[in-house]
Parts: sequence; C-alpha cells; structure tokens
Amino acid sequence: MTPYLSRRAFVAASALLPMACKTPPPQMAAGPAAQGAPTNPLIRQRADAQIFRHDDGFYYMTGSVPEYDRLVLRRSKTIAGLTNAEERVLWRHLPSGPMSGFIWAPELHFFDGRWIVYFAAGPSGGGEDVFRIRTYAVVCDGPDPMTGNWTVLGQFQSPWDSFNLDSTIFVHRGTSYFVWAQREPGIETNSNLYIAPMAGPLTLAAAPARLTVPTLDWEIQGFKVAEAPAVLARNGRLFMTYSASATDARYCLGLLTAADDADIMDPRAWSKSPEPVFVTNRATGVYGPGHNSFTVDEAGRDILVYHGRDYEAIEGDPLFDPNRHTRVQRLYFKADGSPDFGVPVGNGPLPVRLLRGAGGPALTCRDGMLGVGGGALAQSQFRMIPSGEGGMVSLAPILRPSERVTAKPDGSLGMAPAGNDLAQAFVVLTEPDGIRFESALKRGYAVSASGNSIVPTSAAPYWLID
Repeated sequence: MTPYLSRRAFVAASALLPMACKTPPPQMAAGPAAQGAPTNPLIRQRADAQIFRHDDGFYYMTGSVPEYDRLVLRRSKTIAGLTNAEERVLWRHLPSGPMSGFIWAPELHFFDGRWIVYFAAGPSGGGEDVFRIRTYAVVCDGPDPMTGNWTVLGQFQSPWDSFNLDSTIFVHRGTSYFVWAQREPGIETNSNLYIAPMAGPLTLAAAPARLTVPTLDWEIQGFKVAEAPAVLARNGRLFMTYSASATDARYCLGLLTAADDADIMDPRAWSKSPEPVFVTNRATGVYGPGHNSFTVDEAGRDILVYHGRDYEAIEGDPLFDPNRHTRVQRLYFKADGSPDFGVPVGNGPLPVRLLRGAGGPALTCRDGMLGVGGGALAQSQFRMIPSGEGGMVSLAPILRPSERVTAKPDGSLGMAPAGNDLAQAFVVLTEPDGIRFESALKRGYAVSASGNSIVPTSAAPYWLID
C-alpha cells in the first residue's frame, strides 16, 4: 500500500460502521450548553469541524461523522445552541461508484449565490481503491440549506489525478481562491497545501501555487502531512492554519502568514511558523487538536473551532476512533497582531481572562502562584464555576483544573484542591466599572490588585471579563 493511502488506512474492509471505543469520563463535566455560554465539547463525535456565521444571522455547523457515510448540517442563532440543534442529513454516499465509500471533511460555503458543500470521497468495495480520495461538491437548489434539495455538482478539477481533500475557499481583494491538500506526483509526502484563483466552484483560473510541504519534525510524526487549511484575515495579514502529522495525539496546527497586500500566489510571500501553534495538552486533557475553522461569537470576537479527543490511548487506527469532538474557544491576539492560540482549554464552560482595566494585565496562575500580568495566555485563563447560591463562583485555572483559588486565614490567596469550602467561593459584585470578587469566607474583603491577597472591598479593584 502506498504511503498516502496507508495514512488513511482503516485496516480491513471498507464497511462504514460506527466503531466502539472506550470513552473515559471527561476532566470536567460538560453538561448541556446554555444559550449564551458554549460548553466543551460543543458537539460530540463530529470531527473536521466547520462553523461559520452567515449574514442571515445563523451559525452553520458541519463535520465528519464516525460512519463516514453522509453529509450533515445543523444551525442555530448562537454557538451554544448548536449543541442541541436538529441535524439534517443533506446527502448520503452513493450505492456504487467513486462517491460510494468514505465521506470526509465537509465544508459549507455560499459561493456565487448558491450553497455548496465541498467534501472528499472515495469508492467502496474494499482494497486500496477505497482510498482513491478526491474532492467533490454538492449544491443546494434553494436559498435555505436546511430545507433545499442537494445534488451532486461535480468533481474538483485538480491539476493531478491523485489523493486530494480538505478544500476551502475564501475571497481576498475581490478574488475567490481555492485552497486544498493534495499528494503531488514526485513529492514523497502524504499531502501538501496548494492555492489557486477560482474560475468556478470546481475549476481553477490559473495554475496552482504550492504553499508548503511538510518537512519539519512536528509535521511528519507518523505521516508527512499538511492538510485542512483555514484562512483568517486580521491585522493587515492573512493567517492560514493547517493540520500536520498523524491523526492521533500528535495531530497539531501549523501556521502560514502573508501580508495582506502581498502576491499570495507567490509561495515566497508566505512564512511558516517554525513550531506548531496548537498542540496536545495533557494538563487540560485534550489530545490531537486539529482540522480547525474560524468564526466569530455573538459579540464579534474571534473563535477557534477544532476537534480533539478526551484521551490519548487509542486502539488500532486513529480514524477508527469516533471520539474526535467539536470544540470551540476564544482566539486571542499578541501585541504584534498575530493570533495567540494558547492551548486547548479542556472540557467545561469556556474560560475567561480577568483584566485589571481595559487592555490591562490579567490575573494569572504560574507554577501554582497567583499574580497579575506576565506569563503565557493559558496561565491567565480561568473558569468561573458556580459555587453555592447568591451569585458565588469559584475560580479554576485551566492548567490546574482540579484546584481552585483559595482564601487563607492570613488574607493571602493561593491554590488548593477543589472542595466544598467557603474559602474557595467568591461573590461576584457587578458594578458599572466592572466586577469585584468578594471572599465568601471573609465578607467585606475582595481580590486585590496584585491578585494574591484579599483587601477591604472598598479598596479592591474592578476586574473586566475578557
């Protein structure tokens, strides 16, 4: 079996059946998401996740199902609402022919006035031929993708008749571009990334440019992979994420960057980050984060969408394992305008950052010590977990999920194992300038400006939730 096929090898036959797998308990209970507050995992067993907010006010979500046999779509007015939104089957693989086998990585786009879903498919029948994966599209006959009829539009006209998948499209400076992953004859990788302007939904207007080939150590773990591109235009630059390595815990995100005014068809205009930007994090309990997309939340803030597992150990081929769940989290930006992906935040309500004033330093937990300012993004992300009644919360750093911020008898703040303890409860006092965290153990005292002690509430600062 050739290398590019064995990457997707599912061992024996090509029967499209759900695969049983143990599901360890999540690190933090991930109950039903409230309408305004997404909870991770957002949607279980939906890999290769894509969420975007259309100008009709709806969020649309699609992704790969464990059976790899159909295209699905759900929508909601909120991101959190996607968790329990009704899911419609748009199209099923055919009984025979080149689209009768595995169906992978759908993406929904509104192109030239029509709803289109791009996806990768191969034939059924067993043997290596089931991995003859190519990119296809289906199109909706009406304005509502949830109620219209979907039919096959055709096959993507790639310059090579070889393994290709993970197509996406975007518009830059008035031109529509097609970006995808493909094995190019003569290059011994599983897939590289390519870009070309579009002549139509499945045809290119010019010869493609090869943007990147997986060569770095973190791109070639298990397999030599660059796939699943996603594009974000921010702060005068184009940022293109992609996924690399095998689809187990080694799966990760890389990043290409180009200036907004560059010739993006020139590979030299794109720089590759020397290290992955988003990887497995054992402290938060998310493994193999990858195949991402971007959206914005209801407040217009950037959101990273991706899939990841709750555990590392997998029996057999990772693609037999159904538990790649759709996850979301805030995407922050560094001082230079580039995205700061942080770490996968783990299961539970989305964490926040507590800032000392607009754009000011944040409360942090570094090496078990509380303070304000400095440190990596993940060290400044806390979950505000309801604790008792009366608007009380406990504060849990995402990198120390089994611990809570705790008030000590001497008035200092530190970390301690989570428990039913008033010392770990804070009353949220909301005022026009922000919020204060008053100690439930010592009323009248609230978290100080230094973040490592409590002081009289009248002297305590306001914190802003970011």
